[in-house]
Amino acid sequence: MIAVLIVIAVVAALLLVAGGTLLVSRRAKRQIPPVTGSGIVGVARPEPELEAGPPEPELEAGPPEPELEAGPPRIASRIGKARGLLAGYLRAVRARSSLDAAVWDGLEEALLRADVGMATTDALLADLRERARKGELAGPEEVLVALKDDMVSALGSVGDTGLSMADSGAVTVWLFVGVNGVGKTTSIGKIAQAQSDAGRSVLLAAGDTFRAAASEQLAAWAERAGVEVVRGAEGGDPSAVVYDAVQRAAARGNDLVLADTAGRLHTKVNLIEELKKIRRVADREPGRVTEVLLVLDATTGQNGLTQARQFTDAVGVTGVVLTKLDGTAKGGIVVAIQRELGLPVKLVGIGEGQRDLVRFDAAEFVEALLG
Repeated sequence: MIAVLIVIAVVAALLLVAGGTLLVSRRAKRQIPPVTGSGIVGVARPEPELEAGPPEPELEAGPPEPELEAGPPRIASRIGKARGLLAGYLRAVRARSSLDAAVWDGLEEALLRADVGMATTDALLADLRERARKGELAGPEEVLVALKDDMVSALGSVGDTGLSMADSGAVTVWLFVGVNGVGKTTSIGKIAQAQSDAGRSVLLAAGDTFRAAASEQLAAWAERAGVEVVRGAEGGDPSAVVYDAVQRAAARGNDLVLADTAGRLHTKVNLIEELKKIRRVADREPGRVTEVLLVLDATTGQNGLTQARQFTDAVGVTGVVLTKLDGTAKGGIVVAIQRELGLPVKLVGIGEGQRDLVRFDAAEFVEALLG
């Protein structure tokens, strides 16, 4: 019994000691300051200061980089399809060691595939063969150089690619003709932008009164270029619209009238006769027609030649606006148009942008095509 009491007393003593320790611990915890800032309480040991080295030498400011002006797009950068078609043939020609039959066959195939046309291809190669026979051309590379020169000469022999203006006191009129879908209205809008940028006062004449929404499309281009447009009633007389535009231009002091016309098949006699009337009306004082521009789609290839002949006979075409040159491998149609028809290609479309209708440059075009 005494032993049991001793055990109970020892256990009670231990419990009393443990309870006191726990109480002290809880009181100590209440006295711990709250964590603030970085969570570290106390003074941190300072980092050793690094000695300052010699100052970095200051770089002298050089001349500023010249700003690149955004110029017009280049033909060479936009006729990749035509150039790519010819590249394989020209590599094969250059690989020949002599002027054998394979050289002439390769050149003929290349020119025909580029849509230079049979007549133009035969004429170009006949001259080169004759010069080779006389010993003037010694190898394939010399033949290719001579071919480039001949093509540039052919393209440059049909007249100036510039667009002419009337004498002072008259209103210049540029008349645009062509079949449906070749891009007449779009070309007029782009030319309006270019001429406006050049400082000329431009007025558009919506002479296509037959195609639905044609005048609205031209009006949209006029707004982009910041010029005015004269419109008539749908289905009305296109000659009257062009006449009104010339009279308004004279009254307001506009330099240039760009006249749209309805797309018409070159085989329809009545439509061609109407086009002749538009030209006569546009050429009355105070107007003077200095350009009749035939708009052709480059992707149509040789079919464009037939159109060009018919329109030239009807209204005296002065030059060609060749659209969509960037979208075709038939770039050689340029050579065929100028050599076979005697018509200069004055402008070429090489993109869909507002400034992607540029003046044709024969040397640049040939180098891009055959270089």
